[in-house]
Amino acid sequence: MSMTRRDVLIGAGGMIAASGVDAVSSESVVTAKMQTTHADGSTGDDRRESIAKSDSEARAFNGIYHGDYLNQVAFPMGGIGAGMICLEGTGALTKFSLRNRPDLGSEPKVFAAVSVKGPRPIARVLEGPIPAWKLRPFLPGAEGTYPGGCWGLPRFRQATFETRFPFATVCLREAEVPLEVELTGWSPFSPGDADNSSLPVAGVEYRFLNRSSTSVDAVFSFHSQNFLAAYGDSFGKRKPSARIRSTANGFILWGPGAEDRPWDDASLAAWVDDPEVKVNPAWMRGVDSLQIVWRDIEAAESYSRAPLQDGSSPGASIFVPFSVAPGEARTISLRFAWYAPKSNLFKPADLRTDSNVVSCSVVSCTDVAGTYQPWYAGRFSSIEKVIDYWQGNYQPLRQASERFSRALYATTLAPEVMEAVAANLSILKSPTVLRQKDGRLWGWEGSRETQGTCYGSSTHVWNYAQTVAHLFPELERSLRETEFGPNQNAEGHQFCRAALPIRPLEEAHAQPDAADGQLGGIIKFYRDWRISGDMAWLRRWWPRIRASLDYCIRTWDPEQRGVIEEPHINTYDIEFWCADSMCTSLYLSALKAASLMGESLGVNVEGYLTLLSKGSQQMAEQLFNGEYFFQNTEWRNLRASYPREDDDSPSYPEFLEVARKEGPPYQYRQGCLSDGVFGAWLSFMCGVDQVLDSRKVESHLLAVHRYNLRNLAEHPNTRRPYFACGDESGLLLCTWPRGGRPLLAMIYADEVWTGVEYQVASHLIALGKTEEGLEIVRACRRRYDGRVRNPFDEIEAGHWYARAMSSYALLQAFSGARFDAVERILYLRPAIKGDFSCFLSTASGFGTVGVKSGKPFVEVVFGQIPYREIKYTSA
Repeated sequence: MSMTRRDVLIGAGGMIAASGVDAVSSESVVTAKMQTTHADGSTGDDRRESIAKSDSEARAFNGIYHGDYLNQVAFPMGGIGAGMICLEGTGALTKFSLRNRPDLGSEPKVFAAVSVKGPRPIARVLEGPIPAWKLRPFLPGAEGTYPGGCWGLPRFRQATFETRFPFATVCLREAEVPLEVELTGWSPFSPGDADNSSLPVAGVEYRFLNRSSTSVDAVFSFHSQNFLAAYGDSFGKRKPSARIRSTANGFILWGPGAEDRPWDDASLAAWVDDPEVKVNPAWMRGVDSLQIVWRDIEAAESYSRAPLQDGSSPGASIFVPFSVAPGEARTISLRFAWYAPKSNLFKPADLRTDSNVVSCSVVSCTDVAGTYQPWYAGRFSSIEKVIDYWQGNYQPLRQASERFSRALYATTLAPEVMEAVAANLSILKSPTVLRQKDGRLWGWEGSRETQGTCYGSSTHVWNYAQTVAHLFPELERSLRETEFGPNQNAEGHQFCRAALPIRPLEEAHAQPDAADGQLGGIIKFYRDWRISGDMAWLRRWWPRIRASLDYCIRTWDPEQRGVIEEPHINTYDIEFWCADSMCTSLYLSALKAASLMGESLGVNVEGYLTLLSKGSQQMAEQLFNGEYFFQNTEWRNLRASYPREDDDSPSYPEFLEVARKEGPPYQYRQGCLSDGVFGAWLSFMCGVDQVLDSRKVESHLLAVHRYNLRNLAEHPNTRRPYFACGDESGLLLCTWPRGGRPLLAMIYADEVWTGVEYQVASHLIALGKTEEGLEIVRACRRRYDGRVRNPFDEIEAGHWYARAMSSYALLQAFSGARFDAVERILYLRPAIKGDFSCFLSTASGFGTVGVKSGKPFVEVVFGQIPYREIKYTSA
């Protein structure tokens, strides 16, 4: 390791506490004095000074995005499994993904504006400068359509962006404009309230502060083309069938869906809660419609117009005239609701083409009975019902979201930690997550531009995600019930991907088992039981849990040596042959978790405990080289023969020649695998007793930090370097510090996955290696600082990749806080010395925990945390 690597990695990012929510008033129209005191204790002047200062400084973790750091910022707003709208760092609204699928290239003509009246009228789009990367040369598409139809309109010259999840605030300023603008975007999010956190809604609140010495008369306006137009091809031409209709104080865009595409039926409503509002739902038709809209904005027009009889207007506008006195402020609340009750999602796709089944693509089906419907379609019968609910509950839902946000950020943890935790909560608001009509959760691994990627709540990817289990335990339990229910056959074979809609899979469509995913499910079942305290739930599912573990033993440890030996599929999309430390550590943890669950039910688990004892010894003696754990690759003395008949490895002669010499391809053998003690990490996070020697686990993790965390300038990566490359730093998945790298090495070894980085970092921190863990977190978050990548979208095989929700584990790693609802004991074993405070969410309530003046404390913010005892162990 060179000294320059560590110099590059350490950099900026001091240990400062994260501030609280900068709450904007939830009233539709608010008048406030200039010296507003915010929730974090700062005044309006304090914030403006910090913004001005930030323009000339590097960005601090969990701080303000400015300048080039705004380039890629896109903050998701929407409900869990309900679709999203993104608020960009400039204030633009983009990536409208409303039809139960991603639409990440969606940047329609949708914008807000302000018109300042006076001798020198001023008109500005309520956005900052367009990021330079968007202004690349582009040839027009069909019928002369262009992207960025609003980019050429005048806008504010300065913008900053800041988040306190689920709120994001854009500040706009310009010397020539007497108004400074703060716009805050948000959508409901409150732990324990899954339904209100799954609403297809968002709000954007525009606050106008008059910094001049005279009163300002102005007009706020919001404008949108009807981008929900559904198209059908006829003689090579696209024919829109969109409609716009009125709603109170706003309009509804509607794309009804063609006869052969009923799943395109979608509505989006926009309105304000202001008595002075005027609505024009009927833009002039033709190519000049946006030009006419801008003329109205420049003239500070404010008028109502009746909708066209057939509703075929290309767009609609909302106007709110207002006045604001010197030093005072006015807030106008813009609200969105959408409704897309149908989809063509049906996984796995049936490829038969007989008269009874319609042919499907690899992602979806044409119109067949039983395709996916979102949760909200069962709760609300129309867009009007969603509007009524959002309008009637806006303020209490905002207050609940503020309560959560304040509790989350009422912490002394390092800002890079809070940034990593909060940024990946955005995954729950992205198209990666779906929630079907009966309320059960389902997820892609990630999201591509127009479709999900890798279907089925993939167990070996969602293994890493810790967020849902703590914030919405009932949704996490639905994942377990899918895994051990319709995803598991009578033999205990658990398919690693769930169908959509969730249903039992026919053997012809069944996915293979994944050893890490199936074993992880057993460990997580233990966690979810202890979080819920529900003995009846455990008793109901115990036979399926036992069948799953017995299948794992028969299939991968048939000689009952206590280690995984037979070839086994894992999260690296290959089979490991013979005993490897990653999957064996999961096996041992699953044996321990099953033993604890069985003992609580009075079941004889002696066989599991015997295997656990054997396996722990094997791991220590056969899979540890004195510095780190490794893989003992063997293929000649197993029940499975190599090559297997169903082996889908390349059949090129040169490939086969290497394979004949090395054995099965894509093993890690003597390598230092970042996931090498993954089972020990999952045990800690799930409250299962440790099954490995803690000193050896610590040694392994320090070796991973020592060898795998690198500056990548001279690191060759021929796979997916856009995760991390060049003069960036990151944690490689595997290295071979002692040599012996196979020619056909583990295929993703040279990549950097954020979900693995957080797994390793949180494990190091939990073991008291705080600085080593933070070094990994900082390296990761520097790559996602907004300049090159979206800070709220960590990628792997798709955007908003589910594995990145391992970042939530950082909270538990630092605080050591875990509430056991079975025992009603709050365990507090912090990795931090001295006083601290940290967020804690349980099945029945949330708040903050920590140590104050040397004594443990719990401050319940919502609900209850019914502990009878705190077991505190100081660092």
